Amino acid sequence: MSVYDFAYTSIEGNPVSMREYGGKVLLIANTASKCGFAPQFGGLEDLYRKYGDQGFEVIGFPCNQFMDQEPGDAKAITEFCSVRYGVTFPLSGKVDVRDEGAIPLYVYLTRMKGFEGMGKGLKNKAFEAMLKAKYGKGFRDSQIKWNFTKFLVDRKGEVVARFEPPVEPLDIAPFIEELL
Repeated sequence: MSVYDFAYTSIEGNPVSMREYGGKVLLIANTASKCGFAPQFGGLEDLYRKYGDQGFEVIGFPCNQFMDQEPGDAKAITEFCSVRYGVTFPLSGKVDVRDEGAIPLYVYLTRMKGFEGMGKGLKNKAFEAMLKAKYGKGFRDSQIKWNFTKFLVDRKGEVVARFEPPVEPLDIAPFIEELL
């Protein structure tokens, strides 16, 4: 099994098979326009433009599960992303990424790469304290904890890394380059 065994619905309402991304390096992120991490849309777009011609794709999955930070409809989300951050990478329709309602792709992603702290040695004590206060014992479970959790997928469709929200997209560039 790989990410290529899943599908999603685009923000335009069209079915998309992950097989369409076969042979590419992917960065998959759950997003929210009203989140404090929303400026990461710009960093994701920078990565997409820098590496897109080398077989790299970014896919954003808008989600409203974390403090209602993605309240808009498809039109509002698309407009915000394109006007504010110049986003041209694909977006899905709004989805759930944790708990019982999580789309199958996110169930798979979190099973393949669980929560391992703040990610690649980067620490944010305030964010970590907020997560512990919100999730208590479940803090170390594999579910998505917040907006802008990012998964890196190799050309074979295998999930190779998970980066938590405080990790800036441009800090992921060396890992992308390794896979390209």
